[in-house]
Amino acid sequence: MKFLTRTVIVLSLVSLFTDMASEMLYPIMPVYLKSIGFSVLLIGILEGMAEGISGFSKGYFGKLSDSVGKRAPFVQLGYGLSALSKPMLAVFTFPLWVFFSRALDRLGKGIRTAPRDAILSAETTPGNKGKVFGFHRGMDTLGAVIGPSLALLYLFHYPENYKPLFLIAFLPGIAAVVCTLIIRDKKAASEVKSKKHPSFFSFIKYWKESSPTYRKVVGGILVFSLFNSSDMFLLLQAKQSGINDVHVIGLYIFYNLVYAICSLPAGIISDKLGLKNIFTVSLFIFAFVYFGFGMGSGIFFYTMLFSLYGIYAAMSEGISKAWITNLVPPGESATAVGTLAAFQSICAMLASAIGGLIWYSFGAGYMFVLTGIVTVLVAIYFILGNFKPLIKQSL
Repeated sequence: MKFLTRTVIVLSLVSLFTDMASEMLYPIMPVYLKSIGFSVLLIGILEGMAEGISGFSKGYFGKLSDSVGKRAPFVQLGYGLSALSKPMLAVFTFPLWVFFSRALDRLGKGIRTAPRDAILSAETTPGNKGKVFGFHRGMDTLGAVIGPSLALLYLFHYPENYKPLFLIAFLPGIAAVVCTLIIRDKKAASEVKSKKHPSFFSFIKYWKESSPTYRKVVGGILVFSLFNSSDMFLLLQAKQSGINDVHVIGLYIFYNLVYAICSLPAGIISDKLGLKNIFTVSLFIFAFVYFGFGMGSGIFFYTMLFSLYGIYAAMSEGISKAWITNLVPPGESATAVGTLAAFQSICAMLASAIGGLIWYSFGAGYMFVLTGIVTVLVAIYFILGNFKPLIKQSL
């Protein structure tokens, strides 16, 4: 495994520890917030705000990272803020404090994401980019398996005793921060500097200045993102079909396990068959899953769908980032990934609102089937389109 450089391994461990901490709290966060007086509406506002902060900051800090020619400080600060936010939620329960803590966590994610992906891209060659991003995504998602599993084990012994779990989640967060201290910027990255710092919405300007190929690819991804609503809808559909809470959380853990196992093989295959081709296949798998959720039910049926959903995730998220970095010069990689992430966050907020409205007005089946149809159309768009990469991929 020559593609596994020290930097790739360290960043993958950082992501594993961070996701372990975050996903440890994911299953209990809504319950905990309700226990301290948050209404469903307030929880929705909180999560919407968090998504917005994360998305917009990804665009800004990606551009800033390219402008100053540095990556490591953004990665270290971003993971540090996210780690710090975990115990803060257990200290005070005032709504403004909870909002501040959640905002700090998402700001940390926004600061680190694009510079981290730029570091990963710089560690690749055209022939192993899929492998590198796939391995990193697999390690990241492995944390999403370990974290909820530890949370379930803890709650089995200490039911409804939530606050200590936030303190426990601080430990893998600190491990992630310690690992980031090993990361150093390459000299090549620090040579590209700009005295002029970008504005907060500079990613919008980059969209106008970017290549037509970049805009065509990102445009297709964003149309898909506009209908790709929160995974909570999948879990809610499973719950409403009569599956109990333990099995629902089990399905979520199983999905992440499949995602983690398949990420590296998906990356290896994408290096051989092409990043675009594998991403397009993932869209067809996604559409099949959503058609399934709109038409069937039952624990075994949902287990099959969640396993396919894990395969889709392994073939899409890391692969799409690897594909995007092939469309721009190396000095713009953080900006390119950050711009995509910023617009995706806007689409994600709209997607969940649109999905919820369709579900409420016409029923869950209509929402899932409509999403599946739009996804098939986007996949056909990628099949028919000509997207010439700036960096040629070895096949």
